[in-house]
Amino acid sequence: MTTDFGHKGPFAAVMRGVILTRYPQAQVVDLAHDIPPQWPPEAGFWISHAYKYFPRGTIHMAIVDPGVGTEREILVAEHDGHVFIAPDNGLLASLLDRADDARVWQLDISRLESLNLAKPSDTFHGRDIFAPVAAELAAGRLSLTAIGKTIYEWTPAWLDDPIAAPGKITGTIITIDAFGNLISNIEATMIADFGEPVAHIAGHEIGMLSTYGRAKPGDLLALINSFDVVEIAKAEGSAADGLGSERGAPLVITDGYTA
Repeated sequence: MTTDFGHKGPFAAVMRGVILTRYPQAQVVDLAHDIPPQWPPEAGFWISHAYKYFPRGTIHMAIVDPGVGTEREILVAEHDGHVFIAPDNGLLASLLDRADDARVWQLDISRLESLNLAKPSDTFHGRDIFAPVAAELAAGRLSLTAIGKTIYEWTPAWLDDPIAAPGKITGTIITIDAFGNLISNIEATMIADFGEPVAHIAGHEIGMLSTYGRAKPGDLLALINSFDVVEIAKAEGSAADGLGSERGAPLVITDGYTA
């Protein structure tokens, strides 16, 4: 489960309860519940980078849903042996746009009468739609082909993919972790040929190091993190506070210093 519900209140636990009521043998894992409210790009980023560490057959349910209760659709997708359920608001777009093998369905509640779903609340589809559907899929009582119609287009991602130019990659800060590290959508492979990669953000040029301990306390550094993307950090401090940068800030990597 990945949501923006936070840990205050019963919302994530209630969803877990719905799943376990329908399928007591389910193993429910919390990927993250601290996604910034109404910021689908971060949920999509973490799912696309974390799903491969789970067994094939895992169902990844993501709810960051500012359009809950409106006409927005719900997607169910199969890719690389995994199943993904999320609102059609761009959350899964970055994953699906790169997945040649993806099959995607638009959830049709009218086809699910056998699940005995109650009339869904206008504000808690996680409890009333997502959790029951995920449980029935996991239990094998609901097939993907019975979910709804196959689709080939979905709501675009909120943020563009990184842009490549000779000796330069332009990307975006997607998330800020608990240490104040700024995590971008620039993949390590995109700068693999750079002889001297240098990060540019908030007026700073920051050299690339292998790990945090290679910098002096208080110094800024760039590195490839454990999810193989470029991260901006501050040794023994918070890069976010030091730079005043937020999610959505631009990040440029050049091959060499420009100043």
